[in-house]
Amino acid sequence: MDRPNFLVIMTDQQRGDCLSADGHSVLMTPNMDAIGGAGVRFSRAYSTCPVCVPARRSFLSGQFPSVHGVLNNSNVQWEGPSLSSVLRDAGYQTEWIGRGMHQTPPLKRYGFEHMVFQDHRTEDDYDRFLAGREPEGSGGYYGTGVMHNDWTARYWHLDEAYHATNWTVSESLNFLKYRRDPSCPFFLVTSILAPHPPLVPPLFYLDRYLRQDLPRPLIGNWAEPPENDGVGDDVSAERVHLTGEALRSTYAGYYGLINHIDDQIRRLLNPVNGVQQMTGRNTVVIFFSDHGEMLGDHYRWRKSLPYEGSARIPFMINAPERFELQRGAVSDVPVCIEDLMPTILEMTDVAIPERVNGQSLLPLMRGAGRLHRPYLHIETSPTYHCLTDGKEK
Repeated sequence: MDRPNFLVIMTDQQRGDCLSADGHSVLMTPNMDAIGGAGVRFSRAYSTCPVCVPARRSFLSGQFPSVHGVLNNSNVQWEGPSLSSVLRDAGYQTEWIGRGMHQTPPLKRYGFEHMVFQDHRTEDDYDRFLAGREPEGSGGYYGTGVMHNDWTARYWHLDEAYHATNWTVSESLNFLKYRRDPSCPFFLVTSILAPHPPLVPPLFYLDRYLRQDLPRPLIGNWAEPPENDGVGDDVSAERVHLTGEALRSTYAGYYGLINHIDDQIRRLLNPVNGVQQMTGRNTVVIFFSDHGEMLGDHYRWRKSLPYEGSARIPFMINAPERFELQRGAVSDVPVCIEDLMPTILEMTDVAIPERVNGQSLLPLMRGAGRLHRPYLHIETSPTYHCLTDGKEK
């Protein structure tokens, strides 16, 4: 049997509870839900270091942060086998599209034969795309004044076709239609910057959630608001007390970005001319996020913390019928990003490098196995260590 292709859709900063399938009260994610509905959804998946750089290092290396050595957003170059280099050496066409790997240096490919990327640290493909299309003075992706880590929100100021989410999906389709080598399998990562701030969804999506009866932040009785309720603090401060219009627009912006992603990935996954039709239904589809977002819970903003809002992530896998996954299963076994590398390599019959810490989820997804660890270790330097079995921390 031909080796499978892999389409890995990675969002940035999406909470694990931000799925309709996870019981969210207002958010619409039918296309994300359908990935799990056709395969397995892991309801207790975690980012073991819920920050951009280490989470992506764990994805690429299959190693825990304590092993690969990145415990915060530090700029450290590294060598050694990566998921993409192992697959490349096994004959896969490897492609990274969208939000950059966030590794150092930004142009290093880490085993990907080709990249089309967006990375604010260097001039990138998305910048060049916008430069030839946006009106003069528009300011690019950050032209609204809503910036990288801000809780402020507003609608996208350019044509929807120029939004980074649309661009990433369009470039992924271009790869599948025009650059894919049909003589070998592919490993494609579609890396979407949203819902990481700036909170700038297209107007339709912002309006949709401004109309809703939105939930409120979870506030522990031990949590204390910032001094002066955060008035006078920077809009990217890690401690916030969002109320009224500030809270409403923040939630609408964040949910709107996720709903927008959901509609866009339908372009990749639709049953008429989506990836399965292009590839003869021989593609494994994986959906996950690098980490979550506190979104005002316990008066906190952004990520890096051990709380569920920050550390728990969406995580779903479906595969061709021959892999015999339990279709529609929901597993509450704690899993992590590091498990993706051994899972993918087992599905391709490629040897797993010795220093990989993750465990293959394939037996678990077939209902015929279990993971050999009693808990997950979550940490961010210099803040905390945490253990969870998916029920307690």
